[in-house]
Amino acid sequence: MTPKGIGLATDVQEYMVAHGAGIDPVARELIEVTVGLGGVSRMQIAPEQAGFMTLLTRLLGVRFAVEVGTFTGFSALSIARGLAPGGKLLCCDVSEEWVNIGRPFWHRAGVADRIEVVIAPATQTLAGLPPDPSIDLAFIDADKGSYRIYYEEILRRLSPRGIILVDNVLWGGRVADPDADLDLDQNLAAIRAFNRFVVADPRTTQVMLPVADGLTLITHSGS
Repeated sequence: MTPKGIGLATDVQEYMVAHGAGIDPVARELIEVTVGLGGVSRMQIAPEQAGFMTLLTRLLGVRFAVEVGTFTGFSALSIARGLAPGGKLLCCDVSEEWVNIGRPFWHRAGVADRIEVVIAPATQTLAGLPPDPSIDLAFIDADKGSYRIYYEEILRRLSPRGIILVDNVLWGGRVADPDADLDLDQNLAAIRAFNRFVVADPRTTQVMLPVADGLTLITHSGS
């Protein structure tokens, strides 16, 4: 099943996608191929989130974007389509197998030349980037326990009006469940800890949106 927003009915999602998400045949086929992988396909972003990310990338005039966690490439496709002329997207992932599913679709969409993939731990890849604040857009959607590390490496390189997007911040709505067992769900514990840290970080300003599984937009304070 295609991922969708928390509490969003399937017919409502279909209406939203048909009236604004801009899901063309290439994107739709990539969604379907990923859904065919089974339960792991839940890691794919929702189509309405993809449309939002493309539009935001375009509005910001993004020239350099970074993605942490590429999976089968739908989010990368969405960001790459919104890049300014000459813009580049750096994708950080550890699975060549999953990323290779998306590569043919990037080519078909005409954006493959805008995307660089580095197969290695993202902490290593990010730490190796130049210290100059050149990242205009970053999307974090990988292992939840490392969100804070990714955030710090990206923030110190974030351009003055850059934006960090952080996925899964509502974790199926369980972030607000007072009875949730954090010992059984370490991802939930990590997400809660990250959310608490970010909202208290004086270096940044943020807004959490109920887009798909929760999406937080973060920028420098005073931007």
